Amino acid sequence: MHNYEFKTNTDLTSIHAVAPSAQTPRSLSPRALYQDVAERLRQQIFDRELEPGGWIDEQKISAEYGISRTPLREALKVLAVEGLVTMKVRRGAYVTEMSADDVAQVYHVLGLLESDAAALVARHATEAQLHELRTLHERLERQVRQRDEFFATNEQFHLALLEIAGNRWTQQIVSDLRKVMKLNRHHSLFKQGRLAGSLAEHRALMQAIERHDAQAAQRLMRSHFDNGLAAAAA
Repeated sequence: MHNYEFKTNTDLTSIHAVAPSAQTPRSLSPRALYQDVAERLRQQIFDRELEPGGWIDEQKISAEYGISRTPLREALKVLAVEGLVTMKVRRGAYVTEMSADDVAQVYHVLGLLESDAAALVARHATEAQLHELRTLHERLERQVRQRDEFFATNEQFHLALLEIAGNRWTQQIVSDLRKVMKLNRHHSLFKQGRLAGSLAEHRALMQAIERHDAQAAQRLMRSHFDNGLAAAAA
């Protein structure tokens, strides 16, 4: 986890920001404080240090981080847009809790978007792009008995496929939905035997992409998400 250095002033100026002078070229400023706060909160949510459904104690976190509530509240707004935090009137902020319907709906949308991307990649991927996917898949093969490592590489594979497909709007939507899916207490990859099943599905998908079979790639990716949902709901 990153080390953070927070200022206690209440404005949203950047950490260690240096005003540009006429003698030096303008450069990008460091990220604003609230963005670093959002990143730290996001990681605490993913690590279950802040549990789904749990109330976010602003006073406690402000003291823990050594900041005022202003950047914390701005950070919470960011996480609310991402779907990781739910703001309740007169009650404050809560870590979003996924219902069974939420999980089903997210899997459905991911299946639609990523199956479309798989078809595009099968049609148009260059040899260099195929090599990138192949390298990630080979890493999955080696990690099938290492759940956390498999989980991380699996996400890398899916995001790499979306990047190759080249639709930035799909990438943005899927990125946000994958963050929300990390809130799911019953993620499909946590189920006994699901890693081996997921790997077999990835293997078939990779073969379809490498032979440029767009129809098969689309069907296999959709089936991959259907099977994931079935495991998550079991």
